[in-house]
Amino acid sequence: MTQPKNLKILICLLYYLPHRTGMQLYIQRIAEELVRRGHTVTVLCARHLPSLPNDETINGVRIVRLNVAPLAISRGMVMPAYPWAAFQLMRQHDVVNIHTPMAETALLSVIGALTGKPVIPTHHGDLILPEGLVNRIIQSVMFGLYRFMAWRAPNIVAYTQDYAENSYYLRPYLHKVKVIHPPITMPEPQPDRAAQLRAEWQHGDGPLIGFAGRFVQEKRPDLLIQSLDVILKRYPNARIVFAGQYDIPYERTWELYKPIVDKYREHLIFLGLKDDMQFMADFFRAVDVLALTSDSECFALVQVEAMLAGTPVVMTDTPGGRVPVQATGMGKIAPRGDAEAIGRAIVEVLGDPAACRRTRAEVESVFNFQRTVDQYESLFAAAAR
Repeated sequence: MTQPKNLKILICLLYYLPHRTGMQLYIQRIAEELVRRGHTVTVLCARHLPSLPNDETINGVRIVRLNVAPLAISRGMVMPAYPWAAFQLMRQHDVVNIHTPMAETALLSVIGALTGKPVIPTHHGDLILPEGLVNRIIQSVMFGLYRFMAWRAPNIVAYTQDYAENSYYLRPYLHKVKVIHPPITMPEPQPDRAAQLRAEWQHGDGPLIGFAGRFVQEKRPDLLIQSLDVILKRYPNARIVFAGQYDIPYERTWELYKPIVDKYREHLIFLGLKDDMQFMADFFRAVDVLALTSDSECFALVQVEAMLAGTPVVMTDTPGGRVPVQATGMGKIAPRGDAEAIGRAIVEVLGDPAACRRTRAEVESVFNFQRTVDQYESLFAAAAR
């Protein structure tokens, strides 16, 4: 493969370091590897914590953070200086990568036209809000802004073809969709540390079921907890270990699900947010199965992270989300919204783990980090030309 010339790449999103979600990890991994390959990468984002500097460089990536106004809508933030900052930075870069859904999509598309710079979106999942008139309005406005941007974009990056074909955002623009698997890296687990964690969490000889992610409604942790009704009949000492933020300021999920958490409390362990990837590798190795019970899921990077650590996955049958299990055979797929079926799938995996076992090399042959960055690099280079 011919090495593209050194590119100047501007990445626009809302949250970046030290904020930590699957989306932020995705962007960080791409940005830092592009820098390692000799490209210049700048991230334009919100200064979501007052203690953060407005301009700094982390691992070679320049981060420009804009002050936010007191007004906020859910996780969204208003940045008065955004249009001018985006205009100035676009003039200094060859190509712009934005991450949707985000409210600034149409604005960035217009600025791209004014500066003559291509704007390529990476789509991280359709905006799906709870029922209600206000949420329907927000959803419609956001989709309208996205459609304006998508009409002008040379390409749109999707995680999988499966998700693209089922996405109300991506389906109208399939002719522009470029499928690039997410950038996934995971250190080798430390067997001794994993065994230590297992001994700390395990009750008797009971299995450990892992959950990695935020304790929010869209992830449906309540379904996993309810699945214990099935699991405990076969494994009375089973425990679920939650790794991720669980009491989240902008969500009422922890309060909403408190009754069910209290009901099964002796079978639940909450670790909170863990941002050390070595700890997460050891966490995945320590548990017997990772379970993800979302009603909608674009992909869920933690699935492949668990697989790289040697742990099978039970995933609900969601477009995009089901792809890692389908592609590797390393787990089971359960119907969405069905706690009993999820419990049965977990019991099946626990009862025959060898059927779901794959080597790290086999997983990496499907989801390869360097190949993912190669594809981004080629896409950016073609757009810049």
